[in-house]
This record gives sequence, C-alpha cells and structure tokens, in this order.
Amino acid sequence: MSASLPLQPLAGLRVLDLSRVLAGPMCAMSLADLGADVIKVEHPSRGDDTRDWGVRVGSRNTSYFNSANRNKRSISLDLQSPRGQEIALQLAAKSDVVIQNFKVGGAEKLGLGYEQLSALNPRLVYCSISGYSRSGAEAKRPGYDLVVQGEAGLMAMNGDEGQGPLKFGVAAVDMFTGMYSAQAILAALYERHSTGKGRHVQMALYDCGLMITSYYGMEALLKDGDPPKFGNAHPSIVPYGVFEAADGPLVITVGNNGQFQRFCNEIIGHPEWATDERFATNTARSANRHVLMPLIHAALARKPRAELLAQLTAAQIPCGEVLGLLDALQSERAQAAGLLHRYDDSEAGAQAVLAPPYAMDGERLPVRMPPPHLGEHTDAVLSEQLGLAADAIADLRAHNII
Repeated sequence: MSASLPLQPLAGLRVLDLSRVLAGPMCAMSLADLGADVIKVEHPSRGDDTRDWGVRVGSRNTSYFNSANRNKRSISLDLQSPRGQEIALQLAAKSDVVIQNFKVGGAEKLGLGYEQLSALNPRLVYCSISGYSRSGAEAKRPGYDLVVQGEAGLMAMNGDEGQGPLKFGVAAVDMFTGMYSAQAILAALYERHSTGKGRHVQMALYDCGLMITSYYGMEALLKDGDPPKFGNAHPSIVPYGVFEAADGPLVITVGNNGQFQRFCNEIIGHPEWATDERFATNTARSANRHVLMPLIHAALARKPRAELLAQLTAAQIPCGEVLGLLDALQSERAQAAGLLHRYDDSEAGAQAVLAPPYAMDGERLPVRMPPPHLGEHTDAVLSEQLGLAADAIADLRAHNII
C-alpha cells in the first residue's frame, strides 16, 4: 500500500474474509473500501465460486468476482486440512473481524466457529451470514438470493400490472445483506471501544430480503393484501416514472402539486388539467391515473427527448434520460465523479472496476488494490502476519495446503 494514500477511516483494522459468492464478500469489500486490511481466504485450486461466473478476466478472475473483491488480499488455504485450519486460527487470533457464510454448523466443523475463535480472541467481532435464522426451523437450509426473492415477496412486487413474478436485475438480497452486515459489524466495533469485547453478528438473507419490501411491505400489511404492481411508475405519486418521448425514454418525477401545475402549463400545454378536480391533487391524480396517464403519454410522445429534458429542467421538475448500462458507466457524469477505476491487470491488461461509493471531506475513497488473483498474496500474508519463513511456506505449498 502506498504511504501517499490518504488515511482511511478503518486503517489498521484487520478482517479475515472466509466468505464466498456475494453477500459475505460484499460485506468484506465495504470494510476494505473504508480502509480495512481484508484477507480473503480461498481454496487453493477452486478459489471463490464466482471465479467461474461471468466474463473471464485473465486466467482466474471474472467480472462477477471482480465486482465484490476490490481492495482485498487473497490467500489460498485448504480449510479441510488440519494445517490449513491451524493457519486460519492463527490469522483469526490476530484479526478484529471474521466474516463467514458457511452453511450453519460448517464453520464449527472446521474449528472456526464463533465460540472457538472468541475463546482465542475475545475482542473478535464475528459475522455469520446464513440463508435463514440460525435459531429457526430452517436454520440449515442453504440460502440463495433468487429463492429468497421469491419467498420474501420481492418478485410479487416487481414488474408491471398483470405480469407474473419478476426478479430484480441484480442479486439485491445478497447485496443488501452484505450492506446490513457491514453496518452491524461497524456497530459492534464501536461498542467494543467501551466493553473491550467482540460480538457475534448473525445475519440472514431472508431477514434482509423482507426488509427490502420497505413501504410496499407496510402497504400490504395495512391493506391485508398484495399492493398492485406499477412497473416503472410510482405506486403513490402521479405522474412519476418512465415515459417515451418521440425519440427515446426519459424519467419524469412530478413530486408535488406545484410541479404538476408547471408541468401542465409549461411542458405539455394543457393548463386545464392542473385545475381539473380529478387531477388537481396528487391523491386525486393517483385515484384517476387510468384517465390521466394515457393523456400524458400521448402528449409527451410528440416531443423529442432533448427538448423535454431542457423544458423540464427549466421548470425545476426532476428528470433524466434513460441510458443503457454501458452508456451510464461511460457517461461524463460517472467519469467526473471518479466512479470508474482503471488499472493494468498483469494477465488481462487494461481493466476497470467500480470505485467505492464513499466520499469523505470531498475525496472519494480510492481503490487501493484491484481484485486479487487467486492466492496472489499468500506468501506475503503468511510471512507478515504469522512470521513464516520461506522454507515453511514452500513446505505448505508442497503439501497443497496453500
């Protein structure tokens, strides 16, 4: 790590990442982005499952793996072997945080459960991520994002009216679980300052999936039934959603009655709609959306997108163009914000990863290290953290422990 890099909020924090796939790695990456030294433990030959998912980057990295493992160091270690378990124990004894998402009971079988590690290191904050509550009847069920999206009602609220179950475009349950887990870990670390003791943070994909239902979930409880689907429109605010201009889609968000009056007067040229009792308030517009929305869609479809965006901006009505994913990533907005980090991969040449979303005191936190190659830092970590000599490391490698 360069000494010239700005101080990171979690600099000096040691994290042992025993997780794989997405929820756990996302949690660990959040801590890494904030400056923690995250050591990712991977199987010597297979590595993380996601090294085989997505577009190949070099020999063992992929687009999927790279999305959740920036700012980490990778060591290869066979946790099924006694010597590998011993090394993991030694690393855990020197760590502030351990993150694992083995099946319930799996970490304990390896000698790496909370009780076992906490006995070695009482200050350890240990995060277990499972599919379902560890104290419930489904504790041993494996957790998969797509399954939970179905079970938590997320598919039922996604998509257009009349459409069947629809998953999110990304693994939202895994990602939210990773973020919630990082929040809980930070809270436990803060508490440790006063107590001197760690915590066992226990997170479940299902619990976090249900949290994502948010105001839709509250509405379902109040109505004692599933809310209707609105696709790209807002369930409570009208007009608010995606609209088709003459030459492409745009987002328009008319958030209050004053904006609606300007929208009618200055954008679509129908001032009479602003005073029509069916449309004068948002509550009325929402109740009569089936009448109003076809009229608005027809009016907007006659104008080019650039003209609409300019008029909406002048009228102080929030709006934006709808871009393809590549266009969004390559946009001037993303470039100006520093949201892409470009680097030279030793195997694949010029590459890019997303930069951390965090900015502090006007500075975006940097990508200190690109996503690691499998076992790239094994020798350095074993030497630096455990004081192993080169011949001892060579012996571990000869016995396929690393």
